[in-house]
Amino acid sequence: MLTKASVAIDGSKVKAVNTRDKNFTKGKVERRRQRLEESVSRYLAQLDTADLQEPSETLAAKTAHLKEKLTKLKSEMHKLEAYEEAMPASPDQQISRTDPDSRSMATSDRGSGVVGYNVQVAVDTEHHLIIAHEVTNSGSDRAQLANMGKQAKAVLGVDKLEALADRGYYTGEEIKACADADMLVSLPKPNTTGMEAKGKFGKHDFAYLAKQDVYRCPARELLAYWLTAVDGERTIRRYVTKACGSCLLKARCTTAKNHVISRWEHEHVMEDAQRRLDADPQARRRRRETVEHPFVTLKMRMGATHFLTKRLPKVATEMALHVLSTISRA
Repeated sequence: MLTKASVAIDGSKVKAVNTRDKNFTKGKVERRRQRLEESVSRYLAQLDTADLQEPSETLAAKTAHLKEKLTKLKSEMHKLEAYEEAMPASPDQQISRTDPDSRSMATSDRGSGVVGYNVQVAVDTEHHLIIAHEVTNSGSDRAQLANMGKQAKAVLGVDKLEALADRGYYTGEEIKACADADMLVSLPKPNTTGMEAKGKFGKHDFAYLAKQDVYRCPARELLAYWLTAVDGERTIRRYVTKACGSCLLKARCTTAKNHVISRWEHEHVMEDAQRRLDADPQARRRRRETVEHPFVTLKMRMGATHFLTKRLPKVATEMALHVLSTISRA
């Protein structure tokens, strides 16, 4: 059945047993501490008022009730201090009380999130069967592309693999790792600069001419190689032109004296991925139709509570059983 070595890769956040109230980040601790301090101030003020206004026969009962609440609040404050002290030991500085391996993750719905796991799948584009899957507690997909592609490649037993993904997987290092492993990936590049919204030219408006090793700007001027710099572990080549001063398009291009374009030494693998996407107009639609419905099926069968087990190894086993059940019913 699986003769065509083509998969779509995607991830989805799946709820853990842990509720939001039992998950703590630095921001949550600060917000909860502020609310607790406000409550303490309010109860202290009520104690002062009770001493002045309450009849003697009800004063003792109300005072005892307020002091009990203050004791509970102080206990909660001590717990927050303990969570805060424990956070630096966690790689992402999160504490989950019910399922320690679960994490607070943003979802595609703006302003929403879930405490759970990020489930990755690679789905065959022809039969829509899940070829490979993995449960992670990383909230981002950016480091998952090569890993899932390699797993799918191993399961299919092929030398080369075509893989479709969405913009959430886009990083140069991951695309390079896929190219090194003989995987042809197609995925859109996210626009993170916001230049188009400002009415300015973006890097995609500058064409790279490989034979000449120059960039051509929208005004048809050439940006020649200038220097090589190292940014972290990346080697970057920079290109510049001195024609900006008299250019009529400068206002839409740069506020600097001269426009500079930076090029990663392996940027050609990212350009190859874009060319494959441009040459296949149906790729994005095919990815959506292939990889999104298995998650709907899985979550529907898992129920509203989703995962029932705790800790990553057990959750991974639970997901494997769900995937096996889904494949057997396909």
